[in-house]
Formats: sequence, structure tokens, C-alpha cells
Amino acid sequence: MIPFSVLDLAPILEGADAAQAFRNSLDLAQHAERWGYRRYWLAEHHNMTGIASAATAIVIGHIANGTSTIRVGSGGVMLPNHSPLVIAEQFGTLASLYPGRIDLGLGRAPGTDMRTARALRRDLVSNANNFPQDVRELQALFAPVQPNQPVQAVPGAGLQVPLWILGSSLFGAQLAAAFGLPFAFASHFAPEALMQALEVYRADFQRSEQLSEPYAIAGVGLFAADTDREAQRVFTSAQQQFTNLHRGLPGPVQPPIEDMDTYWSPHEKAGVERMLQYAIVGSPETVREKLVSFIQQTGVNELMLTGQIYDHHARLRAYEIAADLRDSLNDSPSA
Repeated sequence: MIPFSVLDLAPILEGADAAQAFRNSLDLAQHAERWGYRRYWLAEHHNMTGIASAATAIVIGHIANGTSTIRVGSGGVMLPNHSPLVIAEQFGTLASLYPGRIDLGLGRAPGTDMRTARALRRDLVSNANNFPQDVRELQALFAPVQPNQPVQAVPGAGLQVPLWILGSSLFGAQLAAAFGLPFAFASHFAPEALMQALEVYRADFQRSEQLSEPYAIAGVGLFAADTDREAQRVFTSAQQQFTNLHRGLPGPVQPPIEDMDTYWSPHEKAGVERMLQYAIVGSPETVREKLVSFIQQTGVNELMLTGQIYDHHARLRAYEIAADLRDSLNDSPSA
């Protein structure tokens, strides 16, 4: 049975605010738990007026407190923005409050522009080049305390919070393989290296205390609705958002529109379609066909579904459709 999980960017909708985004996220998480999703991850972004999850550990606590069984975590924390000790204390606290339910996914991108990255860190001495060493330091902080260890994560030490490596290139695949960690690829917005990254990760994987064999997640966009036409209309909110990113004008999630050709240029359209290559858009029948194709093509162990959908009820419906399809896929030998 291939599990489905949720990646939530805590979208701030045009005309709404972060408080509403957090209410919507908790509601989606509670539904996802009832529908049998395995994980609910939130992602760290900064200076993005359409994403509310900048203080990722706090939002994870909000979601974990309002649910009871679903795993909750980061997809991911951008480790160059933080000291490993701070992250160990934050996630040690979460793991102490919600034992057995917290995941720590780690990325090496800043999750923002470089000016904002400088504001976060005060300087750029801590950068992506230190990422492997920072991951090792974090592992050591979660390990049992050693004799005469001068610095401890309290709480955190001995909790062995499960780490994940996130990536959108071969670097993350190579690091996850070398460290023997599970790997999640951001194919929902960076599809081009997906197949090669999975191949590298599986071929080079080294067993570790955390993991005995490769375990890979791939991200896909989810824009399911009761009809193909409605799904395509729902999808236009994400298409507008990515078009705005191309223009250097990120903003809140906008309502859907009838015709994207009135919004983007042919060049913008080509760029957005390339980024959203693995967006799964359509009615239940269409989505089922695309899910089967993606699972067979990639052989991933788990799917991470993410949908920047303007209407909250439409967003819930998309994840409900996917949950129903998951159950039918796992019951069907032909899938």
C-alpha cells in the first residue's frame, strides 16, 4: 500500500490573512487524518506574502496539537538559516510534546531571496556549503548524550527525531544516500531531475541506524475536482502564482480565472508548464490514470501531494478525491 501525504504551504488567500491560513491548515490536517494520510508537512519560506509558514516549528505545533495520529513535520526546514542546536531544541520540544509523530525534513536552499536570507542570518557565513556538516551536527544533537559532552539539546538529546533530506537536484539525492536517510524530491515544482535523482539515491544508498534500505517520496501537485473542467479552473490559481514568481512578484493566492491565456505570455506559459509538469489535474477518472502512471514511472515509496487551491472547500475536495483513489489503487492488482 503506497501512502499518500500532504505538503501544505499554508497559503494566504487574496482578501484573507495568515490567521485564516492557519485555520484552513488545521482543518485540512484534521480531514487528512480522517482520510488516512500518513504525514502532514509544512515548508519554511520567508518574505512570501502568499505563504504563512515562516515560523515552521510553531505551525507544526499548531497542527500536531489539533490532530492525534497523523505524523507532522517540516518539508522542510531550511537548515542554512538556523544553527543546528536551535533546530534540535525546537524539534526536540515538538517530539517531547507529540512523541512518535514528528518528522524533520531538511533543505539547503534559503527559502527566500538573498537579501531576506541575509536579514535572517545577519551574515552569510552559514551557507549551503555547510549543509552536510550541519546535518551531521544535528544527528549528534539528537543522539544519546556522550560522556563529557559540552553542548546538549535540551530537549532533543536522545530523542532520535527522524531526519529526511529534501532536494530538487542530485546533491540532495547523493547526500541522502551517503547518510542513509530517507529522501523527498520536490518534483511538484522542480521535475527535471526527478528520475535521475531517484536512480542515484537508490544506487548509492548506504544503510544507517535510521534506515536499512532506500525510502523515497516524490512531490506532485494535486488539483482534483468532480469534473475535468472544474479541476482545470481550480488549477489556474497555482498557474497564476507561478507566473507571478516568474515575474518577480510573489503574492497571495488568487481566485481562479476562466482563461489563463489572458493572464500569461507564451514564454511565461512554457516556463510554468515546465515547472508544473507533474501537476495532477482532473476529475477522479483522470487523476486516477495520472497517479497510476506516476507511481509506475517512479516506483516511489510514498506520494507527497500539494495543492495551492484558492477555495478551501475545493481544496478539501481535492484531497478527499485523492484519498478515495489511493484506496482503490491499493485494492487494484492492475494498478
